[in-house]
Amino acid sequence: MEGSVRCSANYVPLTPLSFLERAAAVYGDRTSVIYGDVRFTWRETRERTLRIASALSRMGISQGDVVAVLAPNIPAIYELHFGVPMTGGILCTLNIRHDSAMLSVLLRHSNAKVFFVDHQLLSVGQGALRILAEDQATLPLLVIISEPGEALPADNHYEALLRTADPHFSIKWPLDECDPISLNYTSGTTSKPKGVIFTHRGAYLNSIAAVLLHDMTTMPVYLWTVPMFHCNGWCLTWGVAAQGGTNICLRNISPGAIFDKIFLHKVTHMDGAPTVLNIIVNAPVSDRKPLPGRVTVVTGAAPPPPKVLFQMEDLGFHVIHVYGLTETYGPATVCTWHPEWDLLPPEDRAKLKSRQGNRHFCIEELDVKDPVTMKSVPADGKSLGEVMLRGNTVMAGYYKDVEETSKSFAGGWFHSGDLAVREADGYIKLKDRSKDIIISGGENISTIEVESVLFSHQAVLDAAVVSRPDDYWGETPCAFVKLKEGSNVSSEEIITFCRAKLPHYMAPRTVIFEEIPKTSTGKVQKFVLREKAKALGSPFRSGHRKL
Repeated sequence: MEGSVRCSANYVPLTPLSFLERAAAVYGDRTSVIYGDVRFTWRETRERTLRIASALSRMGISQGDVVAVLAPNIPAIYELHFGVPMTGGILCTLNIRHDSAMLSVLLRHSNAKVFFVDHQLLSVGQGALRILAEDQATLPLLVIISEPGEALPADNHYEALLRTADPHFSIKWPLDECDPISLNYTSGTTSKPKGVIFTHRGAYLNSIAAVLLHDMTTMPVYLWTVPMFHCNGWCLTWGVAAQGGTNICLRNISPGAIFDKIFLHKVTHMDGAPTVLNIIVNAPVSDRKPLPGRVTVVTGAAPPPPKVLFQMEDLGFHVIHVYGLTETYGPATVCTWHPEWDLLPPEDRAKLKSRQGNRHFCIEELDVKDPVTMKSVPADGKSLGEVMLRGNTVMAGYYKDVEETSKSFAGGWFHSGDLAVREADGYIKLKDRSKDIIISGGENISTIEVESVLFSHQAVLDAAVVSRPDDYWGETPCAFVKLKEGSNVSSEEIITFCRAKLPHYMAPRTVIFEEIPKTSTGKVQKFVLREKAKALGSPFRSGHRKL
């Protein structure tokens, strides 16, 4: 249009780095980070991030270089979310549950130039570097993350680098908002991990979306129970800064620690996979403390069992359910609540809240489609299809994997690999990962539905269901169950309980009592359980009867 121009006055590339600049200007003297007895203000956090950016620049980090971090939820990993991209570098946060072998694979794939390692994880980090040295001449520079304020003389310690660095470092703002800001490796629950590329633009937009879907007003107090290494803490590493909030860092999660921090710091928001919710609702009475006010808990990563949602509400928590993937910067949908639902019975409310909902405002389109025809399935709550998304908060692609990127974007949509139905009100409800669905005697069985029933048993603390080979039925459900402490129940009792609530073909035919293996983000490692079930082979039976 005549008279329209684009210039520096009306166009600046979007980047969440701007959130820190504003936080330091508006909330400078307010507390930004609390970690045990350590406290920083937003002005101090900005200075510390400028110092680490300066130190990285002196180490040769510049545009496009990858900096890897292996650390729990401590101040350093929070600061690096700003400090690394301030140099033009790309932040790569690594799962703290990986062993040295896996870490070496990711360090090699990412071409990391610097490797920050928390002092408690030093042995596994050094082990990864030793493996790398077997076939790689140049290794990433190792920096040990010591405790804040710890006076260590070695120049490869985080705090030592801060002391000698420039607090007036000139930030390298992105020239293109589509430049990468971080590289996040998927959890590897279904296949080998893939490197997902986040951009400054996508991170900025999803940070704002995350703030809004959390109902997060100014100056929230946020307890870090979601790993910052997972989708950059669902983009709230940047989002909390946007609102001038206080970050409560928690190195280790336990029910006692969660209730203590909520009570002590008057926490307003926290997040977590259903695993975290399960920890809270099953906390010993001795660990529990009264909530100081409304505490909003956003849950995702896996569909939460309705019973767990109901128990959280009973404790006084306000639960918001979201759904997303690493490829969507974390949360992409939210089960937005409607006031009239408050009038429903508790069980009905929990069932509604356990749905994945509809897109948040930065996702342009959400659909459930037949992956072959690409046609939308009917909104009847029964027709199964694959969840697909389009929008500005979908990844730029998989690092060094053009083929996988092309497959995931086939037809102009991101293919999630998750199977769902769409209900009459447009909300989606996950049924399973496409690789997790069980086909028994020609019938599709949603492991999520079976798991929901298992969780409703009063003796069950945790549960996961996978397929077991069956020469007659093809596959049958195999349940892995962890009982609550002091509980004693047999596999036959579990099967009978499930058959009373499910069609017989959906009920587990095998029950194994053991710990459920999970990633540190709370996702069940079903590939591990599938291998165990596969090793059992087909059950022997002298005759066959209908399930």
